[in-house]
Amino acid sequence: MKTIDLRSDTVTRPTTAMRAAMHEAEVGDDVYGEDPTINRLEARAAEMLGMETALFFPSGTMANQASLRVHTRPGDVVLATRDSHVLRFESGAAAGLSGIQIETLGGEGHFDSEALRGSLPPKDAHYAPVTAVCIENTHNVAGGTVFPSEELGEIVGVARDAGLALHLDGARVFNAAVASNRPVAELAEPFDTVSFCLSKGLGAPVGSLVATREALRPALHRTRKMLGGGMRQAGSLAAAGLYALEHHVERLADDHRHARRLAEGLAELGFAVPAPPETNLVMFDVTDPAAFVRGCRARDLLINPMGPGRFRAALHLDVSSDDVEDALGRIAELG
Repeated sequence: MKTIDLRSDTVTRPTTAMRAAMHEAEVGDDVYGEDPTINRLEARAAEMLGMETALFFPSGTMANQASLRVHTRPGDVVLATRDSHVLRFESGAAAGLSGIQIETLGGEGHFDSEALRGSLPPKDAHYAPVTAVCIENTHNVAGGTVFPSEELGEIVGVARDAGLALHLDGARVFNAAVASNRPVAELAEPFDTVSFCLSKGLGAPVGSLVATREALRPALHRTRKMLGGGMRQAGSLAAAGLYALEHHVERLADDHRHARRLAEGLAELGFAVPAPPETNLVMFDVTDPAAFVRGCRARDLLINPMGPGRFRAALHLDVSSDDVEDALGRIAELG
């Protein structure tokens, strides 16, 4: 029986064509800026996101944390939702590495401009200064939701009036662009820094990028080095990323379609699906989580829990429409 892995879109494996691109990649020493494939990847990423420059990182966590660091000083506050990735899933890095606090507002992936305005402290020495806002699009815990554009525009206005930096945790921003039928550069435009993952829906084996203004690149580059992210002949990894950007963006629509079918099938089987999926993540509720996990594993079906009674299925490059129907069949066997 084939294992169907719906734990995350990070579990994809390089396609045959991607492996060929990796094998043929020209390499050099990236710490010296001499890896031609990494240079091409960074230039292509900056072009696609409508930014002046981009920097290649080993991981999304490092990309996010380096971005937050260049916008802050120790003791500063970054505002984000209470279920944001930078707070919940990055091992306390903001406090541990940069001495910054993340204060929360809103929930389920969203907040509005009034919540932001109400979170800004007085300009008084008793209060830690808020210097940056982090927005996640799409949002992981909220089930791959796309941040509403009108709401975002109002938030950007308040943030700019307050002199705040804006970081987009865009790990799945290409999913957001495909789902909303908007250019990814349009989604990135309001932000000072934009991180995105090559190793999620885009299907590369490793890597993230931060797109930004040229003026921020030196500080971002130094921070990457400080955090241990200076790689040498990493062009083979960059080649996978280049291949993903050229061949795996439009196909994200397939993952979104598969997610909608999975959600429909789960609802037909009696599972509570809080909301129809907007992108590639399906959230659903289970009355007996332990039995559900045991039953799925016995049937070579892997799905991650996301909270008490709640599970998340991630659709990705390695899951076909037939796999979705097969997964629903295996779940139906649980009774």
